[in-house]
Amino acid sequence: MARKKLVEHNALVQAVEMGTPQGEIMEKHGFKTVSALKTAYYNGLVALGKIEDVNTKRKKKNVDTKICVNGRGSLVIPKKLVDHLGIDPEDIFEVVKNDTGLELRKAEKPPKTILRKRVQPLMHRKASDYARLPN
Repeated sequence: MARKKLVEHNALVQAVEMGTPQGEIMEKHGFKTVSALKTAYYNGLVALGKIEDVNTKRKKKNVDTKICVNGRGSLVIPKKLVDHLGIDPEDIFEVVKNDTGLELRKAEKPPKTILRKRVQPLMHRKASDYARLPN
C-alpha cells in the first residue's frame, strides 16, 4: 500500500474551490492519479472541519441471550453475555419461577466468615493403659 502523501490541506482545498483545472492541481501537488487527488481533497475537507468523516467503525454484533442447562444441571451463561450484562463472576443469583418462565434475581452475598484458631494451652494426656502394655 502506498504511503499517504503529505499535502497542505488549505492550499489544495482553495485550489479546488477556486476552480483551478484538475491537471494543474495534480502537477502542483504531485498527484499521479485522479483518485489520489480526490482522496487528498476529501481528507483536506475533513481536516479543516468543512465536512464530517465517514463512520468506518463496525457495528457491534448482537449478543445471543440464550443460556442452557448442562448435563450436571448448571445454568451456563456464555462469556459474551456476561460481559454485555456487566455481571461479575462472583455475583450470586436467586432463580425464581413465575408465570412467564424463570427469572434471575441478584441475591446478597453471604458475609465472609473468618475462621480463627483457638489459642488454648496444650492438654497433657496421661498415658493410656494400652501404651503401658508390654509388646
